[in-house]
Amino acid sequence: MIRILAVTADNQMVKDISFQELSNTNILWCWVDFNCPTKEEMYFLDSYFHFHPLAIDDCIHHLQRPKLDYYEGYNFFVLQELIANTMRAHEIDVFLSKEFIVTFHNRPSFEVNTIWDKLVDEEVLHKWNPASLFHLLIDKIVDQYFPTIYQIEEQLDKIEKLEASPAKALMNQVFDIRSDLLRLRRIIFPMRDLLYRILNSERVEISAERKVYFGDIYDHLLKLAEMIESNRDVTSDIRDSYISMNSQRMNNVMMTLTVISSIFIPLTFIAGVYGMNFEHMPELTWRYGYFIVLGFMAAIGIGMLWWFKRRGWIDN
Repeated sequence: MIRILAVTADNQMVKDISFQELSNTNILWCWVDFNCPTKEEMYFLDSYFHFHPLAIDDCIHHLQRPKLDYYEGYNFFVLQELIANTMRAHEIDVFLSKEFIVTFHNRPSFEVNTIWDKLVDEEVLHKWNPASLFHLLIDKIVDQYFPTIYQIEEQLDKIEKLEASPAKALMNQVFDIRSDLLRLRRIIFPMRDLLYRILNSERVEISAERKVYFGDIYDHLLKLAEMIESNRDVTSDIRDSYISMNSQRMNNVMMTLTVISSIFIPLTFIAGVYGMNFEHMPELTWRYGYFIVLGFMAAIGIGMLWWFKRRGWIDN
């Protein structure tokens, strides 16, 4: 579906017009939205707008990072909005000039639809232009990143407080969160770099006054990047604590087994000596030899246990 909205020289809005009507000289600027376009509708990118084949190819093959390309008469942007329930990125392509803004996306976009409805209901149109719409689109996209980050921070806070929960279950949650943070990092960091290029490029036709607003979005992306790195550090700390706890637990187990083995080594030796079937073993004929050996073995076991405890090898 293709939606067309245009503003005339006398600040009147016309919508749902054809490409033939869009060629009217009275049109000041227009917004053309390619919303889940068919192959026939994609053809207008070339036949009407005459966009560069590489830019059109980037629209068709949605495997691009957020980026900015310069072409004669317009700039081409690749943006990525976040699908919160799947933690996946959805690409929105934008062609921008003083006379038009063209948006292209292969699935419905909440941000684009919100701005479209806002503009349709707008009564004062002189404050709107392609650059302001582009700023509003990026602002809406970036705003949608924050709830997901805040949700991850709440999950980490809960994990840090769940001391009695099974460690394995908590670690599964931590690794899931790290995976989500990695996906967010792949979206937000390139978007941050894109905003930096917009702010510092002389070839992007945006007024100095408007760039102040883009600077505010850049600050938001810097904050998001810091939050991602901070949360990744928290997950690393939780992971390291889990590994340390496991190592400590393993050390305690090994120490206990070592103490038990050390106590039973001499006892096993004594039992082995008197378990030999030699005839001339004088202790075998003693009347109380059995009880004497048992007492001697008990004394050895208790004595070694006392010694290990005194040395601090057994926790109190």
